[in-house]
Amino acid sequence: MELKNKVNMKHILPLILVLCFFTNCSKDDIESKNYDYYYPTDEASIATESIPGSAVGFDPKGIAISNDKLYVVNGDVLEIFNALTLVHIKTIKEYTKGASKIPLTSLTSVSVDNGRIYVGSTESRLFVFDETTNAGISTVGNGQWWQTFVHVFGVVAKDGLVFVKEKEKSIKVFETSQITETSDWNLKPIAKLNTLNGYTEVYSLDVYGGNLVVAGRDARSYLYYNIANIKANATTSLTTPIEPEKVQFTDIKPIAVSFSKDWAVTSEIVGNASYLRLYPKEEFNKKNYKAVVNVSDILGKNAFGTIVGTAQLNDRIFLSDNTNKKIRVIKLNKSTIAEQNN
Repeated sequence: MELKNKVNMKHILPLILVLCFFTNCSKDDIESKNYDYYYPTDEASIATESIPGSAVGFDPKGIAISNDKLYVVNGDVLEIFNALTLVHIKTIKEYTKGASKIPLTSLTSVSVDNGRIYVGSTESRLFVFDETTNAGISTVGNGQWWQTFVHVFGVVAKDGLVFVKEKEKSIKVFETSQITETSDWNLKPIAKLNTLNGYTEVYSLDVYGGNLVVAGRDARSYLYYNIANIKANATTSLTTPIEPEKVQFTDIKPIAVSFSKDWAVTSEIVGNASYLRLYPKEEFNKKNYKAVVNVSDILGKNAFGTIVGTAQLNDRIFLSDNTNKKIRVIKLNKSTIAEQNN
């Protein structure tokens, strides 16, 4: 009987392997696994010498990309570059609407959405330009901090809403339809949000997956505000601002966040080092923070300064490095490693 069982097993084992091959029952044991590995390399940089005729030191803060153009807040002006060739296109020094002109000063942030450019200033104004002509559409705030805004330290516009981060702990929410060529400068927000902590730092924020996401540098966390919840509780939030959902970090200060096709592109400070980190954006939106790219320099050289703005176009990542006074243009490379199981 024992001999018979051994003979049977001798013939059955090959059959089992064949069946498993066709049914994938042990696919992981007989096929190789492919791992995608991402790593950044330096490609170029944008600095004072990139702007023809400029004699002013470069002071990059908020950045945005739209229709293959890179918008850079640079001190008291807004610079526009071709995001593909990096050639300088234009410097906007003032808001112009008809015969009215307002010099741009103390700029912090920029967002481009649905044919409009939104530019924030610590002079307690939000400037709104036409994306195509760069003509002025409207201003929100009149430059007096006790009026519409107490300074402006961040802005993002998306899906019919404009989110404006002002001094200390407040984000004011407006509908884009409120801002027209004839609208009053002292618009009333439809909702208010509480960032828990904050003071006078430039803030970075973006919208993805039904959430406003804020790099909460002072709260040491990414702050998530559900947009449906904001709309549902807009009226009561004017009295008691809506607080965010968050995961508390102990040693990480998120500084910048933006969403590209695949990634949440972030900068974070840990200790004295500034990191570029890329998270799969679906996981990031679920608050699963497992970075695919996690670097404080490029291949051991040229350490990052404080990166106050991030953006991505194709395989290029743009970093507003305010410490080193330049926009660093990084190429995101991808390699696939095959691991053969024996």
